[in-house]
Order: sequence, then C-alpha cells, then structure tokens
Amino acid sequence: MLTHLINGISLGSIYAIIALGYTMVYGIAKMLNFAHGDVIMVGSYASFCFMMYKNVPVPLALLLSIVICTVLGITIERLAYKPLRSATSLAVLITAIGMSYFLQNLALIIWKADPKWYPDIFKDTAAIEIGGAVVKPVAIVSILVNLLIMITLTLFTNRTRMGKAMRAVSEDKGAATLMGINVNSTISITFAIGSGLAAIAGFLLCTTYSRLEPTTGSMPGIKAFTAAVFGGIGSIPGAMIGGILLGIIEILARAYLSSELADAIVFGVLIIVLLFKPNGLLGKKIREKV
Repeated sequence: MLTHLINGISLGSIYAIIALGYTMVYGIAKMLNFAHGDVIMVGSYASFCFMMYKNVPVPLALLLSIVICTVLGITIERLAYKPLRSATSLAVLITAIGMSYFLQNLALIIWKADPKWYPDIFKDTAAIEIGGAVVKPVAIVSILVNLLIMITLTLFTNRTRMGKAMRAVSEDKGAATLMGINVNSTISITFAIGSGLAAIAGFLLCTTYSRLEPTTGSMPGIKAFTAAVFGGIGSIPGAMIGGILLGIIEILARAYLSSELADAIVFGVLIIVLLFKPNGLLGKKIREKV
C-alpha cells in the first residue's frame, strides 16, 4: 500500500508540474493552452536527442530542453494567441487545438511514428526502501522537484516585481495597464515559465515511463488539465493538490480495481467533485458585474 501511495504522489507530482502551465496561463491570460501537452512532447524529444545523439550530459540536456520549450512557448503565444487577445473564448480554444495537432504532426514528420525509448537515467542507482516500501529513485526525485518548483513559484509570485505584475494582470488587465504594467510582456513571461516547466515534466515523465512518441504529451496533458480544474484552475497550490490527488487515485485504481478502467475512474472522480464544488477544491467564485 505504501509503495502505491508513494508512486501515486510521484505521478501526481508530474501532473502538478504540468498543471502549473495550464493554471498560470488561465489565471493570468484567461485562456486554455491545450497545446501545452505537446510542448511536453517537444521537450522530451529535445532532451532525448541531446542525450542519445550528441552525448550531452543529462543536466545540460535538461537545461537545453528547458530553453527550447521556453522559446517555443513564447513563439506560440506571439503567433497564435496574441492576435486573439480580444477574440471569443471559442476562437482561442479552436486555435489551441489546432496548434496541438500542428505540433504532433510536425513531430511525426521529424521523428516518425516509431516510438523511441528514453534512457534510464537512474539505472545505476539502487531503489530506496521507505518503511518497507521499495521506491524507485525517480519517484523521490519527482516529488522533491515538485516541492521545489511549488515553493519557488509561490515566492516568485508573492515577492518579486514580475510576480506582483502577474497577479495584477490576473485581477484586472485594464487597471494593470493604467498602472504602467506591460500586459503583453507579462503574458509572454507566463507562457515562458509554463513551457519551461513542461520540459522538466517531460523529462520526469519519460524517465518514469520510457516510451516516447508524438502523442506522448496528449493524455498527461489532459490529466494535468483535469488536475488543474480539480484543484481550482488559476490557483498554484490548487494545481499541486489536484495533481497529487489525481496521481494517487490513478495508481490506486490501477492497483486495486482495474488498469483498463483507471482513467475512467480518474475522470469520474473529477465529475463527482465538480458536482459538489464547481470551482475546484481551492477555486474562488468570481462575481461578474452586469
């Protein structure tokens, strides 16, 4: 039981890191970036190619993939989303889905449909025993990285000038502009941070589950979005709580109920939670003036 619980927290930590990309962009720009899961896939391929074809050390390969995903995130925002600032939500949603399919098909052209097998980064590291439970090193690393990212982001948004600008834009773009905040730059930086985190999540995901293909980021992206909604989209602590709970539910469902129905159980739990708490666990009700 303890092994499954730790594995669930580990998987949930990866979902939480991915969910941050959704929750930050939605919280600040009020748009859903459904191409976020495919940015994870691009980051995974980038680190894979650097490690396997260029023999780049693992930390440097991860750093380079973060840079690539950050640039990709900014580019997507500038080309696809910035022209739609005042467009309807449906137009933004359709554009996001189109960008997602574009990245998947581009990856299919570059890397083909044959799956790649991500290298086992921790193959020379012995499993860790905790209270009688045997846990893989990547599980512990995922949990610690998630905690570090959450603490850093919380301090960033609460203590730094840019973090306060993000919170101001999230509250009221018009008022933020009047106060001298560059809304476009703030949104671009938000996309950059979310995309950089996607590269880290892709690295941890592929280290845990070694199969890598053009659709690698699709289902984790959907589950992470579910985690963001579960915890209260727009809330950084909510993304963490939602991701971890989702990971635990999925692993326990696979272990004790049915591996085939695990995904259905995860989404079913989300539906039940939202029936009683529509704004998510930590979501806030937003009053609109009419």
